[in-house]
Amino acid sequence: MATTSSPPCYVSVSFLRHLPPSTTVQFFGFSPTQRKLGGLTIARNNLAQDFLGDFGARDPYPEEIASQFGDKVLGNQSTEHKILIPNASVLSLSQLECSPVSSSQAPLSADDATKLLHKVLGWSIVENEAGDLKIRCMWKVRDFGCGVELINRIHKVAEASGHYPSLHLESPTQVRAELSTSSIGGLSMNDFIMAAKIDDIKTSDLSPKKRVWA
Repeated sequence: MATTSSPPCYVSVSFLRHLPPSTTVQFFGFSPTQRKLGGLTIARNNLAQDFLGDFGARDPYPEEIASQFGDKVLGNQSTEHKILIPNASVLSLSQLECSPVSSSQAPLSADDATKLLHKVLGWSIVENEAGDLKIRCMWKVRDFGCGVELINRIHKVAEASGHYPSLHLESPTQVRAELSTSSIGGLSMNDFIMAAKIDDIKTSDLSPKKRVWA
């Protein structure tokens, strides 16, 4: 008796994912490229394509929704990115501008001055004869002409900022600068802003040449 076989019916895995989660599926077949599910034949190439594309794409099961699993997920419901303008606390002192200081304003305390001192290079806190605080920096230069040039460069920066240091050419090879705010008898933020601006001045071409010993 002759028998006939119906043509194979191909089904996508997208059909299988609608089965209840407790359903057991067994594959039977005689070739490495095809598997049979009952009377249906499933092509393995379709199986791989649909399966890989299904990662993370399914909807939660009713049991999962009932468990309120989403309430335990950590995260932020808003991923909006905001561009903030940097404030004075994160800007370099050299990027700030000197502002007018009232004579009624109190000078910086020694503690505050010490904290600001960490933001400038080569400066130290000293006291004058009256006990008022000021900051000082010293430079070694190659010769007298370099000392004059350094003073001119510092004066140019100070003129643009409106806050002037006391400059001294102590010897042909040494320059000293001191900063304080005379109107309040001590240090203000302007002194440290000016010190930071002076730090940005190029001085490498004025420094003494290093000796190289053979």
